[in-house]
Amino acid sequence: AATATLALPGCASLPGFSLTEAIRRLLTLSSQNAFALLLQPGGFYDSSVARIALPDRFGGNSGSGILSVVLQSRQFRDRLQRQLNRAAEKGAERAAPLVADAVRSVSIEDAAAIVRGGPQAATGFLRGKMGVALVDAMLPGISDGLRLFDDQVISQAVRSVTGFDIGALSSDITRKADDAIWAAIGLEESNIRADPQRTNDPVLIGVFGLLK
Repeated sequence: AATATLALPGCASLPGFSLTEAIRRLLTLSSQNAFALLLQPGGFYDSSVARIALPDRFGGNSGSGILSVVLQSRQFRDRLQRQLNRAAEKGAERAAPLVADAVRSVSIEDAAAIVRGGPQAATGFLRGKMGVALVDAMLPGISDGLRLFDDQVISQAVRSVTGFDIGALSSDITRKADDAIWAAIGLEESNIRADPQRTNDPVLIGVFGLLK
């Protein structure tokens, strides 16, 4: 895989363009772009793909079901969702270096298949390799974030739902943050594949530009 080069029907192979290197550059740039957005203040909340929804026990995004009086308030729910998304940012701070390390060290067995795969093939590959590593790393940070950003909105919401505690809330937000991070990285990968020229990276342009 390390020395594989790209060949398409009717085209010569591209000597000097390592497909493994192209995937690493693709994942590096995709993850850097994603975390640059997510780690900004309001990064999760403002994202079209990464916003963390309220837990189902809080009525989810719809606010349907039998809710306590406090959770029926749209203003309260909006404040609560913003605080939960801020806590997700604290988890993402721990996730970013793990993703960067994985991109540098992961073994890429079938580079050609990933290059020729769907718009988020590399992201899916990396997520499969990392498993639950981000969840394990983010949980302590998100737990700390929930306490740090709790202006009584979070604790009031937890108290209003029977059988739901801060530990369960931390786990819920961590799982959603994991999904959100990979969704954000996948979106960046799709954008790069669709327009590799904007990266100004000769390897990405050479490999993915030829596939367009």
